[in-house]
Amino acid sequence: MLNRSKSVIFMLISALAFAFMAANVRLAGNIPLFEKVFFRNLVSLIVAFFMIRKGKDKIIEKKENLKYLLLRSFLGLLGVVLYFYAINNLYLADSSMLNKLSPFFVTFFAWLFLKEKLSRFQIAALIIVFCSALLIIKPKLELSVLPAFAGFLSAMFAGAAYTLVRFLGNREKPATIVFFFSLVSVIVMFPLMMMKFKIPTFIQLIFLSGTGIFAAIGQFGLTLAYKYAKASEVAIYNYTNIIFSAIIGYFLWQEISDIWSIIGGMILISASAGIFVYNKNKK
Repeated sequence: MLNRSKSVIFMLISALAFAFMAANVRLAGNIPLFEKVFFRNLVSLIVAFFMIRKGKDKIIEKKENLKYLLLRSFLGLLGVVLYFYAINNLYLADSSMLNKLSPFFVTFFAWLFLKEKLSRFQIAALIIVFCSALLIIKPKLELSVLPAFAGFLSAMFAGAAYTLVRFLGNREKPATIVFFFSLVSVIVMFPLMMMKFKIPTFIQLIFLSGTGIFAAIGQFGLTLAYKYAKASEVAIYNYTNIIFSAIIGYFLWQEISDIWSIIGGMILISASAGIFVYNKNKK
């Protein structure tokens, strides 16, 4: 199988897994935010550790990559915390749409830090996508806009983190990247979780575990997707997460986004499709 085909498959698996992860975050109910984030990363940490052990790999290939692994971890953790806050307070599809701005931030940060070229078409697409985000956020001087703004910021931090994943893709193994991200997240979240710890019920524990399991699948899928192909070539397939989330949100909570969010989402997906076709024709 061609590397690009592998990348597409891993991206679709990742999108579906993250949609189920978001649903489990909501289904866990009134469990505090930091506790949800802790469980989300605890399972990933265990899975990544056993994958490293099974492959008899070094935890880190090169010491000079440690600073990039740590930076990727802290940026990714900020993105997850903000995303979980958005999930708890927005429709599942809306939080997913805002989070899926991250590939455009990847494009921007790759141009800024990795010196990847940015065409006029891509610049226009970035502007259009920003406008689509405003339709979803519907900015106004009220506290009610905070969850939507948090979703926007989660995409920005995730985009920065994924840019570093792209940078580390051929320097460290996927399990190492996921391991460091999960380890940093667990260490940082543990004291914050204990400040307001709530003992979960049995069913809440199942959903918290599901959050971690699906997050691990999604994280490994995403890491492998960016390993086998450039972000600009496969990022479009990540937008299937919006469709998956909308279907799950409708069947579990009868959620239907308002007309402005739907228009914003359609513009977002259209711009992504345009970038994908542009890159393909250019190649």
